[in-house]
Amino acid sequence: MNKYVMGVDHGGTSTKAVLFDLKGKQIASAKRNIPLDTPKPGFTERDMEIVWQMHCEVIKETIETAGIDAADIVGVSFSGHGKGLYLWGKDGRPARPGIVSTDSRAHAIVENWYADGTAEKVYPLTNQSILACQPVALLRWLMDNEPEVIENTQYIFGVKDYVRYRMTGEARGEITDLSGSGLVNLKKAAYDPEVLAIFGLEKIADKLPPLVYSSEFCGAVTEECARLTGLKVGTRVAAGLFDIDACAIGMNVCDDSRIAVIAGTWAINEYIAKEPVLDGSVKMNSLYCLPGYYLAEECSPTSASNYDWFLNNFMEEAAGEKNLYAWANAQVDSVAADEQEIMFLPYLFGGCDDARTKASFVGMEAWHNRAHMLRAVCEGIVYGHRMQVERLQKSRKEPVKAVRLAGGVVRASGWVQMFADILGLAVETIDVDELGTLGAAMTAAVAAGEFESLQAAAEAMVRIDKVYEPNTALAPIYDRKFKKYLRVEEQVRKLFAAMED
Repeated sequence: MNKYVMGVDHGGTSTKAVLFDLKGKQIASAKRNIPLDTPKPGFTERDMEIVWQMHCEVIKETIETAGIDAADIVGVSFSGHGKGLYLWGKDGRPARPGIVSTDSRAHAIVENWYADGTAEKVYPLTNQSILACQPVALLRWLMDNEPEVIENTQYIFGVKDYVRYRMTGEARGEITDLSGSGLVNLKKAAYDPEVLAIFGLEKIADKLPPLVYSSEFCGAVTEECARLTGLKVGTRVAAGLFDIDACAIGMNVCDDSRIAVIAGTWAINEYIAKEPVLDGSVKMNSLYCLPGYYLAEECSPTSASNYDWFLNNFMEEAAGEKNLYAWANAQVDSVAADEQEIMFLPYLFGGCDDARTKASFVGMEAWHNRAHMLRAVCEGIVYGHRMQVERLQKSRKEPVKAVRLAGGVVRASGWVQMFADILGLAVETIDVDELGTLGAAMTAAVAAGEFESLQAAAEAMVRIDKVYEPNTALAPIYDRKFKKYLRVEEQVRKLFAAMED
């Protein structure tokens, strides 16, 4: 009997299901783009029933495409975008639309928490900065603006915990996700009444589901779920993990020798360590999917989603009948590193350090063309990653050996080489397209008893594809341009702050 595991990833823009064998080989997959609603400036939401519908559809299509007996699937698990909020109502329905991680409606609340000392007071307990898109800030916003929603809420979920609940009927909160929510005491690895009291959120304590670890068994597929997905009743379901953990474990990041960089909807830059970074030099600490490890993280909604937006809004007509991304990547590769000086700030969904900062092109001249602008967008995204990687480097005792890169950018070899050149580090990629689903599938394999640990699953299921060495001849060019980028970023950030004030 062949055995398979399935990972389902719920990202910021789409849902993907991928079936793997126990050697990490991808067997079949399916994807759906989920409509994003923006009812007001700074609001990014989605219909939770559509999320569930798309979840079931991609699982069913994947099984049908693979042409296998669903009984051979020994486990299912999930990765999901962190932050955001998905509330289940006491009436057995979603309490309101789900809130996605690019939402910034609560930025004023976060600013007040920093101004009145709340952030400083809670940091020794949570060990992380407060972000406008975190559940802690969104829950406070809902209490102030939609109190009836909080009153009707039965469970507070992240996106993957929500779909797992729909599959099994068991309400759980997975620890890697919740440890980045602002609601958990990181050292205790538990909800903390003191944390809730500091934020004025005592009312939501009974709505927080019990915490579990990534590879724990969290229930089985119900009859209703089996009917909608094609899975067998009783198929084991694992807790799953925050997508940044899923990608890291999907790259076999099991020690602190490498920084994991994820270039997707968010810019995620992270490494694992035995202790959290407590001097405030990094933005976030959370619990990693390997027990005993913490995840030190720099993050912001400033990565490849900016490139997607620019292509889809301004470049489709220029590409004509050609594949849009292949055409755009060729345009980028046609411009040398020292050929253009446009600085692009990838802040369409908020700034790196200030949610008020907006995306900007700085330095445009009449002779610039589409290729120069595309190159500027790609470089700006990588400069944003470099800002955060350098912060992580300063927090480490030992220099990093290499970067392991995930996200849509790995499909463009020229862009991957740009990461190596701008970061000045070797960049390693993995031979699987969907790392988040691989990491999720690995947790399913452990929960199903196929491996004794995630480390063992990583050894069996993860393979390095390519290694990109930095071009040292380009280092002086990119170092100079990066310094220019930092100066531009500082001034533009001040400008937008002043404009909003």
